[in-house]
Amino acid sequence: MLETGQAPPLTSGPRKPVNPLLRRKPVEQMVAEGGQGEGGNLRRSLTMWQLTMISIGATLGTGIFVVLGEAAPKAGPAVTISFVIAGLTALFSALSYAELAGSVPVSGSSYSYSYVTMGEFIAWICGWCLVLEYAVSVSAVAVGWGQYLNELLDGTIGVTLPEKLSAAPLGEGGWINLPSLVVVLLAMVFLLRGAKESARINTIMVVVKIVTLVLFIGIGVMGIKSGNYAPLAPLGITGISAAASTLFFSYIGFDAASTAGEEAKNPKKDLPRAIMLSLGIVTVLYCLVAFVAVGALPWKDFEGTEAALAQIMTNVTGDSFWGVVLAAGAVVAIASVVFAVLYGQTRILFAMSRDGLVPKIFAKVDAKTGAPRANVVIVSLFCGALAAFIPLGELANATSIGTLFAFALVNIAVVILRRTKPDMPRTFKVALFPVTPILGFLACGYMMYSLPVATWVAFGVWMAVGLVVYFLYGIRRSRLATAEVATAEK
Repeated sequence: MLETGQAPPLTSGPRKPVNPLLRRKPVEQMVAEGGQGEGGNLRRSLTMWQLTMISIGATLGTGIFVVLGEAAPKAGPAVTISFVIAGLTALFSALSYAELAGSVPVSGSSYSYSYVTMGEFIAWICGWCLVLEYAVSVSAVAVGWGQYLNELLDGTIGVTLPEKLSAAPLGEGGWINLPSLVVVLLAMVFLLRGAKESARINTIMVVVKIVTLVLFIGIGVMGIKSGNYAPLAPLGITGISAAASTLFFSYIGFDAASTAGEEAKNPKKDLPRAIMLSLGIVTVLYCLVAFVAVGALPWKDFEGTEAALAQIMTNVTGDSFWGVVLAAGAVVAIASVVFAVLYGQTRILFAMSRDGLVPKIFAKVDAKTGAPRANVVIVSLFCGALAAFIPLGELANATSIGTLFAFALVNIAVVILRRTKPDMPRTFKVALFPVTPILGFLACGYMMYSLPVATWVAFGVWMAVGLVVYFLYGIRRSRLATAEVATAEK
């Protein structure tokens, strides 16, 4: 018999040869391996409240503090509608995530869900998309952090960082975006302390940014001018859809919660609750802030700014003090997004490494802190480099397409798992099944279609690189592959 916490063997007697691209990892084995790393185990220390804060931390702030300046010029005053569309699209997928997170509570998120339902090849593609989604999201948000840091420095000490040190060299004429690199490295330091300690810091930052956004709503509403809402959709439905596609990457917070499956105290119950609660809070705040923002500032004035909310606060009150307060809140808010999303990226790579698809170093766990230290350092340096040298707009679009692709697969996975394991215990079930996951899949497909051609080209290149990596490395080093070889040699 197996001892408690011991994973079942990868194989149990002779098996018929399986197409390597279609081999699936048993759900029971996936769950049994939860927390097991190289040299140590992840620790189950996160409560539902902390999981919710991780979700909100990864989500709230990105679309409002950073990407609103990118989306408003596309949709005009109808950018609020774009937030609603993106939120509804996220909701369909969130329901599927909630069911799978309660049934398969592991760190790999949609990568792991794909592995147990659609096989290793699709799981690899999903995992490769998640690397794009998370790593680029961290970098995109870090770029916006630098904008608000400059606003804060200007309002407090009257000094801003030189443009050469706060702008990307590719397309922006700078040398390096130093603030973006700094915030990623700060997040790295916190993550190295372990999940429990990091979650406490994240909770404090999340509370600060919720208070900041509520303050903005209370003050900004006084500056609303009805004329700023007309025409509502100057670029029509095309502009609204394009903005919604850009904004969708602001809703990946619940995905970050699902990556904490192996560090949650009661994952089967707490993960679904945290996912749904965080998405509800974030969507309401996003829509309220967007509505007030475009009412207080003409939509054309959002062009080229990533610190629009601070500008609105100053314009409405006539006092730069409130703009400084908003900028200070945004600095904390965006830092928490960087932290929470970086956390999710490391846990996904942890799961992929444990399965043998990426090098073992990503699954090595420090026995003292319970954190995958080498994983955290490598991912942080990579994301920091992206943030330092790549402009915001390209990063946001690349994140959106990776997110949408992964979410589409999750909607398929929940349907497959219902069919293949109908009697599996589920602490949460998707309502109106199978209509809801089908709508989620179609909505993700439509929003991917709305993204620009350049984004699709970049996505195609990224996927081509991923296929090369898989066929040269992953397909042979996969734990399922090595287990099959060992069985065949007996």
